[in-house]
Amino acid sequence: MPAKLAFVTYADLRELIEGDRLAVAALERRGFTVDACVWDDASVDWGQYEAIVLRSCWDYHLRSAEFGAWLSRLESMSAPVWNPIDVLRWNMDKTYLGDLQDQGIELIPSVWLPQGAHIHLEHLLAEKKWDRAVIKPVVSASADNTLLVSASQARRHQADFDTLLQRGGVIVQEFAGEIESQGEWSLIFYGGEYSHAVVKRPKAGDFRVQPHLGGTHAAAEPPRILVEQARSVVKAVDTDLLYARVDAIERNGRLLLMELELIEPYLFFPDHPEAAERFANALVEVLGVKE
Repeated sequence: MPAKLAFVTYADLRELIEGDRLAVAALERRGFTVDACVWDDASVDWGQYEAIVLRSCWDYHLRSAEFGAWLSRLESMSAPVWNPIDVLRWNMDKTYLGDLQDQGIELIPSVWLPQGAHIHLEHLLAEKKWDRAVIKPVVSASADNTLLVSASQARRHQADFDTLLQRGGVIVQEFAGEIESQGEWSLIFYGGEYSHAVVKRPKAGDFRVQPHLGGTHAAAEPPRILVEQARSVVKAVDTDLLYARVDAIERNGRLLLMELELIEPYLFFPDHPEAAERFANALVEVLGVKE
């Protein structure tokens, strides 16, 4: 009997995105059955699946407590979730970047602030000698509640900064001008092996590269040295991963990490003809499921 797999999405995207449908087709050609399942749908019998693969549960950061409780329920069932549940929990909070930095991974210069901290933004930027900084909650995605602040305008943004700190922890990162001049790399790995990459760019006058905010992307082949540096980021997790997306900028031949996306990253299947097939192969290999 063919293995049944679940691709996990959210209520506003019950039919999956185009790219994930390419991966579904690749798996179906291998004899698998793949269901699109909404993560908070109480009617789903998660126990029937040989693999539960998170794909487009893009509201998790808005309902992090509920999402965490759902992961705990799957964990109590010993459900086969990918990426692994402990990795998902770790990756939900951007303090994970500090863990990677402690392992020698180079980051965009960053400061993590706990909920309720009383910090003068102007003083912080002056202390760090940052002309511009990006501010966002430590639990966030899709550029939600993300601010770009210049040192000269820091006082004007103090109230917004205070509001974010009242709601939860915050990460402040030096703004990487390379995003405007060169774009941001996304390097995709399946089963720990490099697959493909794109360069993402913001629209004119913006700093955010997300498509719903006017950002664009294009397939690109990074220099080998950047691929190897991205591979070291993935290896630093020291856990079997089905998929990983390394978001970074290049500065003087070095990859500076911005995010390591392990929960529900868009994987740019349509931009590379073989990407969906490679993903399907990695899923078969990582899970040890018989076709």
